[in-house]
Amino acid sequence: MIDYDFEFLLVIGTTFTGMVWLIDVLFFAKARKLEAISKSAYEPILLEYSKSFFPVLLAVLVLRSFLFEPFRIPSGSMMPTLLVGDFILVNKFAYGLRLPIIHTRITHGEKPKRGDVAVFRYPEDESLDYIKRIIGLPGDHVSYYNRRLSINGKPLKTKFDHKYQGLGDRNNMVGSGGCDRVGAECNVYSEKIGEASHTMMTNPDVGFSFDGELFVPEGQYFVMGDNRDHSNDSRYWGFVPKENLVGKAIMIWMHWDWRSSGNGLDLSRLGNRISE
Repeated sequence: MIDYDFEFLLVIGTTFTGMVWLIDVLFFAKARKLEAISKSAYEPILLEYSKSFFPVLLAVLVLRSFLFEPFRIPSGSMMPTLLVGDFILVNKFAYGLRLPIIHTRITHGEKPKRGDVAVFRYPEDESLDYIKRIIGLPGDHVSYYNRRLSINGKPLKTKFDHKYQGLGDRNNMVGSGGCDRVGAECNVYSEKIGEASHTMMTNPDVGFSFDGELFVPEGQYFVMGDNRDHSNDSRYWGFVPKENLVGKAIMIWMHWDWRSSGNGLDLSRLGNRISE
């Protein structure tokens, strides 16, 4: 998800239109009203557009910077929890409010919990927003062997749920590897982390499984995708710094798979909660 450019343009647009409106109020509006006594009133077209767009841009900036921001899921790394074509809402104040562009924290918010589905700025390219599940908190010992997670020496409770049947075409998830090709079968499990349970997926056709263990440093988080064998996450590029957290994904508000041969809409996913 690439979001930085839109945020920058939104701030610039809001600032520019607001400044045009303010300068007019301070220096030109009074003189124009006096002139209008003897002739018809006239507003420059730049001022007219600025007065129209500034309130709208300001409202959008405040909403997406400090309250909720919509994101689109472009890959299958969070299957089966999130699918390509899901549009989600992210709570921007959950982990503390930050100023747009410079990302300076202005409130603390709640502490991230294991099991949260979080959006964050990708540490290797902060112009990209990634979404993964928080697995390890600062100070945790995380181990992953034979596709099973343990945290601080305790294996997570995992129970087989069902076989995921690959459908191809519409559900041929980008980045999902072989799980959604026609005829593919992946294993979906219910996994409990903390007090909440979620689903995760493994692919028995993948011979290689990333095995290893580590300690999570202070101020850092270990994240993984729910599509365990097809996710580019902390196992490969490291930890997510606390200051990179953007917000907590809370619900799906629309699903539209634009690659579908049909209309691509799936109304059954609307309103599905993501993080408890």
